[in-house]
Amino acid sequence: MVHDGRRPHVLLVALYYPPSRASGVFRPLAMANHFAASGWDVTVVTVTEDFFDRVVGSRDDSLLATIDPRVHVVRVPLPMSHLDPDLRHRGRLATNLPFVHRALTIAGQRYVFPEQYGSWILPVAREIGRVHRHHPVDVVVATGNPWSDFAAAYVAHLRHRIPYVMDYRDSWTLDLFEEADAFPPGHLARRWESRLIGSAARVTFVNEALRHWHAERYPAAADRMRVLPNGYDADLLGEPAFRLPEPGAPLRFGFIGTVTDRHPHEAMWEGWRLARQDPAMADATAHVYGHLGFFAGQADRIRALLPLEENVGVSYEGPVSKATIGKVYDDLDAILLMAAPSRYVTSGKVFECMASGKPITGVFSPTTAIAEPLAGYPLAWSAAELTPQGVADALVATARGAREQTPGQHVEALVHARTYRRDALLEPFVAEVAEVAGA
Repeated sequence: MVHDGRRPHVLLVALYYPPSRASGVFRPLAMANHFAASGWDVTVVTVTEDFFDRVVGSRDDSLLATIDPRVHVVRVPLPMSHLDPDLRHRGRLATNLPFVHRALTIAGQRYVFPEQYGSWILPVAREIGRVHRHHPVDVVVATGNPWSDFAAAYVAHLRHRIPYVMDYRDSWTLDLFEEADAFPPGHLARRWESRLIGSAARVTFVNEALRHWHAERYPAAADRMRVLPNGYDADLLGEPAFRLPEPGAPLRFGFIGTVTDRHPHEAMWEGWRLARQDPAMADATAHVYGHLGFFAGQADRIRALLPLEENVGVSYEGPVSKATIGKVYDDLDAILLMAAPSRYVTSGKVFECMASGKPITGVFSPTTAIAEPLAGYPLAWSAAELTPQGVADALVATARGAREQTPGQHVEALVHARTYRRDALLEPFVAEVAEVAGA
């Protein structure tokens, strides 16, 4: 691919990028890799690695190996005296005049940019300008959160006239879980979002419900809004083989993913206790794989939400690396797919679960956006309502379905899952970005 006699150059702004282990890291990672594979020059501007050690408290260095070697990664320090609890890392003002520093930080978030990462905006905008001078950038793709990623693209647009695309992995002024405005009218966040969307060449969202909400809020930009589902990586699980549960052995259910306090734990585990009273679920076990929360300090609190000490077959197995995740799925008879009860939430795990070809128990509200991609999957049994009894009924139905599944259903499940491969989903996105770059 060429652009005015050269390869087009896309610059991605993504604070959460390897070695971050946050769930949002996989979307920009896949984007950058796919642009590189499609013939683009790709630069990713992200944060220095010490941010994940000093502020987030977690990282996964194995993800660094998944970055396409053709992608040029630039790491820009985030001024984080207001975020790092370690006094040794703080600047002079924060150390010597902590109250003044705090007052300035609060004022900046109240009157300049309403986010704790706002100190990253100008350093990133300057870096975009530096890259642009040495290797002209045709388009910037910024993915949020944090929303400072968007603001940095906007500032670079004002300074250098580079068009930008906003990619929402989350929502900013919509509270996903309350399904209501996160800020009152006139709030600085709403003013900033309106300004950023108004100047964006394209705006993408992970599901139709989010696109529709934002189109109603910002009708002048509705024609520039698109849906880009998360999907799954084609090389993650390969071509899973069909396997029936071992006859006579208890069924092995599993949840794979970051466990958060937004998951419907009460309905899930009360339903689990009820379901195990049914002969189809006799002695069934539930194995929880993944990190407990996104930040290191959350682990104990979230662990307490799991009934690990009750002798009901629930165990916590710890995190899973990408290299071993296929084996974990293969060893399970069925998958527990929990999601927060919101019509705007689409867990990225739904696509990976479908790619396993395994029976799935859906533990979420029927109105949740996650129900849309799962609707055509032949081996899914979701709770009719998000109550203990609704979850129990879905678990029992899944148990029976797992025993009775056929090779034909397995093939049909994989065919449906393939429509959500990231490479397939990213093709039209790359075409849209190419259109923006060409304009």
